Amino acid sequence: MVAVAAATFTVVTSEMLPVGLLTPMRDALGVTDGMAGMTLTVTGLVAALAAPALTLAVGRLDRRLVLCGLMTLLAVANTVAAAAPDFPVMLVARVLVGLSMGGVWALGSGLAVRLVPQRSVGSATALVFSGVAVASVLGVPAGTLMGELGGWRSAFVAVGVLAGAVAAGLSLLLPPLPAETPVRLSGVLALLRDVRVRTGLVVVALLVTGHFAAYTYVRPVLETLTGAGAELISTLLLVYGLAGIAGNFMGGAGAVRSPRGALLVISGVLAGTVLLVPVLGVGVPGAVALLVIWGLAYGGVSVSTQSWLTAAAPGARETASALFVAVFNAAISAGALAGGRAADGWGAVGVMWLGGALALGALLAVSVGKAPATERCE
Repeated sequence: MVAVAAATFTVVTSEMLPVGLLTPMRDALGVTDGMAGMTLTVTGLVAALAAPALTLAVGRLDRRLVLCGLMTLLAVANTVAAAAPDFPVMLVARVLVGLSMGGVWALGSGLAVRLVPQRSVGSATALVFSGVAVASVLGVPAGTLMGELGGWRSAFVAVGVLAGAVAAGLSLLLPPLPAETPVRLSGVLALLRDVRVRTGLVVVALLVTGHFAAYTYVRPVLETLTGAGAELISTLLLVYGLAGIAGNFMGGAGAVRSPRGALLVISGVLAGTVLLVPVLGVGVPGAVALLVIWGLAYGGVSVSTQSWLTAAAPGARETASALFVAVFNAAISAGALAGGRAADGWGAVGVMWLGGALALGALLAVSVGKAPATERCE
């Protein structure tokens, strides 16, 4: 499970690495800020498409071999990015990152039930998703620092080496993982007809879109409300990230007992916190408190929604995971886009109202939607 968590850490670090390297990448490749930002957009969109497509394509192949292959592809992708002489080559590298990311998430996120005893499934799933939170808190800042010390290309080289090491670790530590049942398109369509699965995917879409609509623009909001400078905001976001790691494990513990109960708490707390930012976030103490609560709540979203879908489709876990990853990544892009439109139309604070409203929509969906037949992920 640690090796699988290392894989999720590495793919998310690879995805988000351009965030801290955008300016030197832009200058070296001779593009605008907007074009450089496409390195993130393309990766997310490809991952959303790749998750279900790769799950269908790998058929009965041993999942250990597939995961090792995807991590090797990630190592190649980051090496290509490090050596990219121009922007088109960089985009090719980022497409390869998206392919690897979509596949690793789809196949790896639901492995806990196959690798640990039933009593440990919740904590093991939380461990896998902790790679996402730790990448946000440590992976991206570390890559940014490496870029400052050795140039932006060195950061991609380092993550490529890490991906190769994780591939080796997976090959040594994972047992053989033959496909439980081959994933077919008919199975995907059948799963989408299940109201419990559709409810889970709607909740994913609303929570993730709402979060990224607000969180993408949290810096200008904090600058507007508190007058905080760059150094203080960096500290506040670090506090948020650490709270997110804790929230991931808290969410996992709650979701294994009751996915609906965990998501009711998460949706309600997230909605209330985001809506209160314009009211109580006007001072630094209030902003700190709200960001801690926000981090705790959102940190549990991935593991809780994955637990819901696992319980809703116990006989088609890989298919459910593929749909989960596709919707999750599409929602990230949709959230950033919707937040930008809200910021342009309503001002920086307006994105908080939008994010809170979408979280309230998720709360309503969890409340009235059909939950999995069992409240435990069995």
